[in-house]
Amino acid sequence: MAHLFRSMRTFTIIWSGQLISTIGSGLTGFALGVWIYEQSGSPTLFAISLFVYFLPRVILSPFAGVLADRLDRRIVMLASDSLAAIATLAIALLYFTGELQIWHIYISNAVFAIANTLQWPAYSAATTLLVPKEHLGRAGGMTQVGDAISSLIAPGVAGILYVATGLKTIIIIDLVTFLFAFGTLIAVRFPRPEISKSEEDFTFFQDLLVGWRFIIRRKGFLALQIIFAIMNFCGSITFAMFTPMILEIAEADTLGLIASILGGGFLVGTLILSIWGGPKRRIFGTYTFEFCFGLSIFLTGWATTVPWIVAAQLLGTLTVPIANGCTQALWQSKVPQEMQGRVFSARPMISFSIIPMAYLLSGPLSEKLFIPAMTEGGAIAVRFGNFLGVGPERGIGLMYIVFGLIYILAAQAILLYPRLRRIELELPDAVVESAAVSA
Repeated sequence: MAHLFRSMRTFTIIWSGQLISTIGSGLTGFALGVWIYEQSGSPTLFAISLFVYFLPRVILSPFAGVLADRLDRRIVMLASDSLAAIATLAIALLYFTGELQIWHIYISNAVFAIANTLQWPAYSAATTLLVPKEHLGRAGGMTQVGDAISSLIAPGVAGILYVATGLKTIIIIDLVTFLFAFGTLIAVRFPRPEISKSEEDFTFFQDLLVGWRFIIRRKGFLALQIIFAIMNFCGSITFAMFTPMILEIAEADTLGLIASILGGGFLVGTLILSIWGGPKRRIFGTYTFEFCFGLSIFLTGWATTVPWIVAAQLLGTLTVPIANGCTQALWQSKVPQEMQGRVFSARPMISFSIIPMAYLLSGPLSEKLFIPAMTEGGAIAVRFGNFLGVGPERGIGLMYIVFGLIYILAAQAILLYPRLRRIELELPDAVVESAAVSA
């Protein structure tokens, strides 16, 4: 155990700072989403806030990867945390002066997205240098623990604080948490990966293509990202409607409590991964737990009461961190360290590219198609209302059923395509053991 701590000491310090900051960001993200829906009552306007958060990630991720490989990854993370703090401060000033508008939140969400886009490839690539290969699964689990703890604590606390004080206390807490993340990054140093001689003279544009070429030339990885794009579309189009669905039958503090319970499931899943490390054949872990997540979406659509909705969603929050951890460890073990920033940032260009469209479509689809179909006298409500239920929230439930089924079918391709099913056997490991241990 002592050897494990020493080998992961720097990573643990960085992880702790990011954990505190993630909790603060979770508080603000939850509260701003509720504020938008309360001000507008529109699922579409709520979904647009998610759209403007993801679009910059899709557009800028390749540039972020090049920066992560060309610059000190610690400096990149410091810059991203500072940018997010500035956006939060701007929201605070607008709110305290009574000038905050929905479009202000859209702009801040775009800035948050830029900050996260800069940070993710730098953090992911640095992890491989800081953590020995045999502990990458655990490190992936620890990284997700930050998101899990935020999901556990932030919504419930944010719901209570929002009902009691509005946005002001939440925003102040978020600003304070940025200081923790900044302080831990100041306190450590990152090792720099060696750059191969063949890449020393690459231009910035050539660097942009490195990640794409790596994925395209490996059919298994390319297929995985295409499958993830389909599943991300289904997951995002339903996720965007979760808050409106719950707020149709409950208040903000109840929504916060539900989200905290689901965050507890996410935390349990990350702890399981951190202790277990995932299966030896990580692609099978990815398939199994992605299938369970799709099943969770499908079952949520059939649930007609809050307890059953929570039960169905818990299946997903328990399994998605394990699926993500298996996938991340697979990439980290197969991609050379000096290329990981560029490759990891090219991945979202494929798998995340469809998410903004999903968010844009979720509102109109719910308001114009699924909700009218499930209201009293609606086309589907007339035939299936007796066991699906009737009402706006049941229209959203029907969305969950349809896209949950598509998600499950997409997951089957992971096993059906041989290049993907055998990817761990056909591609050599690229992690240099000595570099990870010495870091």
